[in-house]
Amino acid sequence: MPMDVEVQTHARTLALRSPGHLRVGPFTVRYNPDWSIKYANYAIPDRDAEPTAEDLDVLIAAFRERDRLPRLEYLPGWAPAVEPALLAAGFTVENRAPILACAPGDLLSPKPVDSLVIAEPVTDAEFDAAALVQHHGYGGTGEPEGGEAAWLRAAAGGGGVAALATVDGVPAGAGGCSIPVDGLSELAGLAVVEAFRRRGIGAALCAHLTATAFERGCRVVWLEPGDADVERIYAGIGYRRVGEKLNISLDPDGAAG
Repeated sequence: MPMDVEVQTHARTLALRSPGHLRVGPFTVRYNPDWSIKYANYAIPDRDAEPTAEDLDVLIAAFRERDRLPRLEYLPGWAPAVEPALLAAGFTVENRAPILACAPGDLLSPKPVDSLVIAEPVTDAEFDAAALVQHHGYGGTGEPEGGEAAWLRAAAGGGGVAALATVDGVPAGAGGCSIPVDGLSELAGLAVVEAFRRRGIGAALCAHLTATAFERGCRVVWLEPGDADVERIYAGIGYRRVGEKLNISLDPDGAAG
């Protein structure tokens, strides 16, 4: 099976296993009632889905009934007919993000970072500290809603990985690798506190998470970099492009069914 298909299958399987998921026509919606960030709420089409206008009306309504932005994340080749249907319904492409993957033999060691300690959270306080780093790292303010900590706990308890990085005891970064499916895991939610950026902490944290996932039996770890600069960091420790993901959403004032 091509790696891009494996990645999409993994993402869809995790969505189907998520407690709050919905089946809406030819779509699986990953809905997080305790985490409103758009990256935690999105739909994935079934393979080779050919949605009708009515299917999309129902999908849009399902998101809006739950006070979420109608949004999809998927690899276009998985269901080629979906993007034209979405565009016709008023959706706008957010971006086309590269998908990177790494296998055990490809992982490279980053430069060491002075006073950096990376460990798996154990206590509630440690999970909360990791969640706060992620929340602020992705543009949030105040306290997290609870979804970040729940995701990290689920990953750590389900064969994936969670990590909190500290420098001289101060939380500096956090991230995780999802529960594995068929040997694949997604590295997600990696964030570094602004005051600690550009020190190599992101690369060190990514390498630690990836290596730990391999130690726990994963054969491939994949991720979506936030931008070209972040992609270069991941490439520096052995990640390579295997495909491209479409992120597409409907403006709050856009078409409705």
